[in-house]
Amino acid sequence: MREIASKGQLRLAYFRWAVVTVPLMLLLGFASGKLAPSGDENPWFVQLVKPEIMPPGWAFGVAWTILYAMMGLALALVINARGSRGRGLALLVFIVQLAINLAWTPVFFGLHKVDTALLMIGALLVLVLLTILLFWRVRRVAGLLLVPYLGWLGFAFVLLYQIDALNPNAESLVPSRTVDQIEIR
Repeated sequence: MREIASKGQLRLAYFRWAVVTVPLMLLLGFASGKLAPSGDENPWFVQLVKPEIMPPGWAFGVAWTILYAMMGLALALVINARGSRGRGLALLVFIVQLAINLAWTPVFFGLHKVDTALLMIGALLVLVLLTILLFWRVRRVAGLLLVPYLGWLGFAFVLLYQIDALNPNAESLVPSRTVDQIEIR
């Protein structure tokens, strides 16, 4: 016998997923940021010439906390939409974009690869737009929750493009030897 869940049961199921996905997104974002010191904690980054549109350092932490929480809520909506058409593909594209997102901080702040980081944000813009469209087809609210993320990535692309233009030798800047560099041997 097939029973349809009540609205209360559906909300409770969503809440259970959100209790897992929101902290998970926050934890993953925090862990990515700790792989290499970022912002003013990074001597290499401090040496870079910054564009005029550069927000204060604290704004990045606030913005990413909000964005990761919204990503977690959107993810919970889609995970909870069992049986929805396109759910599997939406989750797959979300995971791919999340992996690139989490790799960005170590690539930029740890490896000092500005060009690679710029390409990664370009790929993220495409993948997040695709994720929004796929999430929208599963649950419209899930797609809408990712729109600020897309906007922030657009701003980050412009910001990083200007940093690249202002610092053509960014990769060769070598600060004092500290733990902010990732070595690949």
